[in-house]
Amino acid sequence: MIHIYCGDGKGKTTAAVGLAVRAAGRGKKILIVRFLKNEDSGEVDILRNISGIEVVPCEKTFGFFRSMSEETKKQAALYFSKRFRDAVKRIETEKWDMLILDEIMAACQYAMVPEDEVLEFLKQCSDKRSGDLEVILTGRNPSERILSYADYVTEMVKRKHPYDKGITARRGIEW
Repeated sequence: MIHIYCGDGKGKTTAAVGLAVRAAGRGKKILIVRFLKNEDSGEVDILRNISGIEVVPCEKTFGFFRSMSEETKKQAALYFSKRFRDAVKRIETEKWDMLILDEIMAACQYAMVPEDEVLEFLKQCSDKRSGDLEVILTGRNPSERILSYADYVTEMVKRKHPYDKGITARRGIEW
């Protein structure tokens, strides 16, 4: 099945990580691929220590999209598109029970990963419907086209957030 965790509220990645931990606790094999992030996030190291979970390393960091130069955006698009294609290739050639594409929505919105390729992958997953693979996508503002493939859509809604008071992201809570 295809799951989407979206919205402007906190908790999209946290929900995906929780699902990965639950699946690993039942002996499932999980591949996590992160987009537009770096290695400095609290869940990364601990996830790598859980049997059955593989977090693909982010070997390059490009910073926030709004701060990227046009040249950096081109380099990032090449890197993240390859990252997505490599994940699809691994899903097709290796046995996995779950694939988490963390922040894939932003990667599509910023043209870092072609949305048409993500849609083709989701179509293939929907066509197979063998129950062998759970696909989890996270990020804000999924397109209607992506939403159309989802079996689960959970939207996190921000009602209140410390950032609104000028409190920046805190280690171990937001990252």
